[in-house]
Amino acid sequence: MQTNDALIELLNDLVKINNDRITGYETAIDEIKEGDIDLKGMFRKMANDSRDNVKELSELVLKNGGEVSHETTVPGKIYRTWMNVKAAITGSDRKAILGSCEYGEDAAQKAYEEALRSDAEIDAESRQVIMSQKSALKESHNMIKKYRDLHVTV
Repeated sequence: MQTNDALIELLNDLVKINNDRITGYETAIDEIKEGDIDLKGMFRKMANDSRDNVKELSELVLKNGGEVSHETTVPGKIYRTWMNVKAAITGSDRKAILGSCEYGEDAAQKAYEEALRSDAEIDAESRQVIMSQKSALKESHNMIKKYRDLHVTV
């Protein structure tokens, strides 16, 4: 089986952003106040969505003859921001947490946009998965933004 190294790298980059997203939301869950049950539930769902994304992307990596990355993103990449969520969350303020999460969602959107614009040969199945995940992540972004904009202290 011939491998498509550029596609494998691109898919693994998306695996990494989803791993960062999982870490970011797990950190946010740990840092928010006990009374913020609505946020905890939303963050759990978003982390689980990224787990599903990782599974789907991993299957594509393997199908293309590659090895799946189990890492988070490397320093210097724009979507590395998820690893900085904890520093921005201090004080467990809902608005600050939501702002940090929105920033992470912006970074995820950028990563998916870059993947779709890359020079890698992307087969139809992989392109469909990437576009579908990007769309679902955009919905998450919009939900985070809505919560932030409607910020209500509980």
